[in-house]
Amino acid sequence: MQQRTLGQAKTPISALGYGAMSFSDFYGPTDDDKSNAILDRCRDLGITHIDTSNVYGMGMSEKRIGAYLAKQGKQAQDFFTIATKAAIASKPDGTRYFDNSLQHLEAQLDKSLQRLGVEQVELFYVHRRDAKVPIEEVAESLATLVKSGKTKQIGFSEIAPTSLEIAHQVHPVAAVQSEYSLATRAPELGLVQKCAELDATLVAFSPVGRSLLTDHPLAFEVCQQLMFLQVNPRFQADTYPRNMAKTDGFRQLAADMGVATSGLAIAWLLAQGDHDVPIPGTRSVAHLNELAAGVELSLTATDLAAIEAVLPVGWCHGDRYGSAQWQGPEKFC
Repeated sequence: MQQRTLGQAKTPISALGYGAMSFSDFYGPTDDDKSNAILDRCRDLGITHIDTSNVYGMGMSEKRIGAYLAKQGKQAQDFFTIATKAAIASKPDGTRYFDNSLQHLEAQLDKSLQRLGVEQVELFYVHRRDAKVPIEEVAESLATLVKSGKTKQIGFSEIAPTSLEIAHQVHPVAAVQSEYSLATRAPELGLVQKCAELDATLVAFSPVGRSLLTDHPLAFEVCQQLMFLQVNPRFQADTYPRNMAKTDGFRQLAADMGVATSGLAIAWLLAQGDHDVPIPGTRSVAHLNELAAGVELSLTATDLAAIEAVLPVGWCHGDRYGSAQWQGPEKFC
């Protein structure tokens, strides 16, 4: 598989990563066997970068990765570069809040390392910013974790380009994770450019639009059974059919090109810049194959114009998050 690099350390990683939120039950039930099959296929395909978090399945994603690495041994451990995250916490009554303190971040990273069965991760993110804590202080805390040897590099999830610039002055920020796809183009309003300027990797989650940009989008009835999508503005009774109609043209374009729709969505994202690394998640090996095929698809200017014609900027009905889901991510522009 094609290679890209992660952050200023230039750690080689695959151009396509894997988003291991799918090792939890976020988008539907899964199990150890399905997760192991995905990791086996990642190795076959050359997908070396695995993205997880302490809150994916309340540690279940990390546990499944750790169990796989323990069983497969050093060869698998050396093959994968692992990124994890912390900062999302819950009160006893279930209320979610964000904790960017060094004490919390280090304690959670220690637990992640234990679940993963490793002494160090390649990349550790602040999953959500606590706006009450200056980002300079958070960057200092992350720098402390680098010095401790528990992570090689640091990153932030869902921050504005101005925040990235400030944090980077304290310690090099290797990566920023943001939703980015043909359905969500907001990062092009400054984040893509700032990442390129600072040599930070833009790690794109939901690169196939939470299934909208695939040959097998989730049925509306399924969306209504999933806690996140049932309140997401793009999957409501009025917006869902409109978005399906809009993406039908993209599916037809992919069919005309002889590629899977999800693969074409991945190819488009990779064509936006050498510092972009998409991290789609899936519980299906067949779907993973389709996503990986997009890495080898070289798009011409004509291809990119055709994609833009069927899915121009602003085509998607509904915001990417509902009001409660917007708690934490930084808005800009």
